[in-house]
Amino acid sequence: MSDRLKGIFLASTTALLWGFLAIALKVADTNVDPLTIVWFRFTLAFSLLAIYHAIKAPKELNILRKPPLLLVLAAIALSCNYMGYMNGIHYTSPGNTQIIIQTGPILLGAYGFLIFKERLSKKQIFGFVVASIGFLVFYRQQLKMLIGDEQTYNIGVWWVIFGATTWSVYAALQKVLVRTHKAQTLNMFLYGLPSLAFLPWVDFQSLGSLSVSGWALMAFLGLNTLVAYGTLGASFKYIEANKISIIITLNPIITFGAMAVLSALDIQWIDAEKLNTLAILGGLLVLAGAILVVSKRKEQNNK
Repeated sequence: MSDRLKGIFLASTTALLWGFLAIALKVADTNVDPLTIVWFRFTLAFSLLAIYHAIKAPKELNILRKPPLLLVLAAIALSCNYMGYMNGIHYTSPGNTQIIIQTGPILLGAYGFLIFKERLSKKQIFGFVVASIGFLVFYRQQLKMLIGDEQTYNIGVWWVIFGATTWSVYAALQKVLVRTHKAQTLNMFLYGLPSLAFLPWVDFQSLGSLSVSGWALMAFLGLNTLVAYGTLGASFKYIEANKISIIITLNPIITFGAMAVLSALDIQWIDAEKLNTLAILGGLLVLAGAILVVSKRKEQNNK
């Protein structure tokens, strides 16, 4: 498999996992408070990575004692992202949160052009424009249907924007760090620092009262963190930041698709999301734009 295909596969795995994440977080939020969920996700992911490194590569544990400054800043940014995203889920809906959080990948794409000096072919630029138009249509139609209580909605929106902005900072720093460090070694610290930072706000009583299914859901959230960010970090080694940003912006499509299936099955444990014709059209434009952006430039095919 070529490096380009590896990068697309890894970023697509992240997009798929994040597409289902919003739904799982909303369900977990009914029994566990947001900060406890955030802490558990970080803690489980860190514990598994730390055990792995202790067995397979104990020297990599040194990064926990002497982390680079950029890594500390990235961990702080990721902590803020998780908190903002989770509070957005708490105050609004999975679909609404998934829409607004795409501000993060869009900012990351801008960093790719402005900071990392990544080049795009005309076809890829056209794809970016098509995807952007698709998201504008998609967001506009969904926001019309998702606004409920004005004050609660606005609180959720600002939390998600905060999470999206801090995610773009994390991702840009990760792009630099992965050049000199292994992605999973970086992730071990990225999970470990927030695990300690959120510890004072953990409600252990709510965790202790969970059912077997509740614990299974929490385990999924933790493993989702481990795998999704593992594949995201690795993808930066193979393809440009702007391409990754477009691929992972498929999250809302995945989320709304899953929600549509749940609605068709008449599931009662989560409120249904609604899609109209214009929203579907916007989603198709996003998909078409993403295909154009991740495709190779013509000059690359001749090499």
